[in-house]
Amino acid sequence: MRQPIRGIRWAVAAVVLLAWVAAVSADPRWKSEWPRTDFAKRTVALEEIQSGGPPKDGIPAIDQPRFTAPEEAGKWLDRREPVIVFEHNGDARAYPLQILMFHEIVNDTVGGLPVAVTFCPLCNASIVFDRRVAGTALDFGTTGKLRKSDLVMYDRQTESWWQQFTGKGIVGRHAGTTLLQLPSTIVAFEDFRKTFPRGRVLSRQTGFVRPYGRNPYRGYDRIGDIPFLFHDPVDPRLPAMERVLGVFQGGKSRIYPFSLLAATPVINDEVGGEPVAVFSQEGVLSALDAEIIRDSRRIPAAAAYSRRLNDRGLSFERRDGRILDRETGSEWDIFGRAVAGPLKGTRLKPADSGVHFAFAWLAFNPASEIYGKTGVSRR
Repeated sequence: MRQPIRGIRWAVAAVVLLAWVAAVSADPRWKSEWPRTDFAKRTVALEEIQSGGPPKDGIPAIDQPRFTAPEEAGKWLDRREPVIVFEHNGDARAYPLQILMFHEIVNDTVGGLPVAVTFCPLCNASIVFDRRVAGTALDFGTTGKLRKSDLVMYDRQTESWWQQFTGKGIVGRHAGTTLLQLPSTIVAFEDFRKTFPRGRVLSRQTGFVRPYGRNPYRGYDRIGDIPFLFHDPVDPRLPAMERVLGVFQGGKSRIYPFSLLAATPVINDEVGGEPVAVFSQEGVLSALDAEIIRDSRRIPAAAAYSRRLNDRGLSFERRDGRILDRETGSEWDIFGRAVAGPLKGTRLKPADSGVHFAFAWLAFNPASEIYGKTGVSRR
């Protein structure tokens, strides 16, 4: 009886070994292209990662960003075009999506803080990360790979792979490590220029020749379209390509569809027991609609904030085109700043949030509630 048992054991061992080899070498080109990446250390199945077309650094990150004054940028940047706004220690910068479209990552230092400003057009995901890990500032590039249609980044120090949507290391030495996400906002360029007249705008002088201002993903964000290289089941609760504002608070996740925000520009809500305000306003152009971005349709800009201010709860409403709090009548802008009234000069704390396509948010956060479909409605 020992011989058959030994044969079964060998067969089982062979199956396990073959499965391991298949996982590690899901694409034999990966190991030759990435000799420094430790594929044995990972938090996701390699079969979930696939080529998006371009090779490693085929979409080049910007490592030495140059900036210009808003007045100068206004010569080539339409006032309605979307920009990622990030501010730290009084240093406010705008990163036009017309540039990020062709680079996806900007390695920068803002107010003394090393950051990675990232944009995945396929998921409409613009996220800013603190690029320090264990005291070391990492530099990020593009792998040319996708997972769930989302950009897979890599750091040049260890060549670990990172999921842009979550900021998590998924392959290599840093697998299991999570980058700190920093608050940022997508608004129209004119809103940045008005709020931060001394701010700086990422220049088109990137060191690369690209058709900035054109959208290579023409029509990609049309409701009803299918996301690129996304093979998971699409959550049926929302159209895949609808933009949503996703919010994490108190261990809970809720999303606010843009179709709802167009009719309800101010929402007072609670997420995970935490009071949250959602502000939105019309006027920013989609970067993923027309071939020329300045010809694209308008969509809302949206952001979420805590409704607690110095241990005081606030509630908000839109009146005569302005966002006002009901308690003091102070006026607030899309950046969560009080610009007039008794609370002028104060600022709301940003919620952990971001604007993305519904399919992407729900692929990475399937347990999310959808505002308007949960029985929760506070205004």
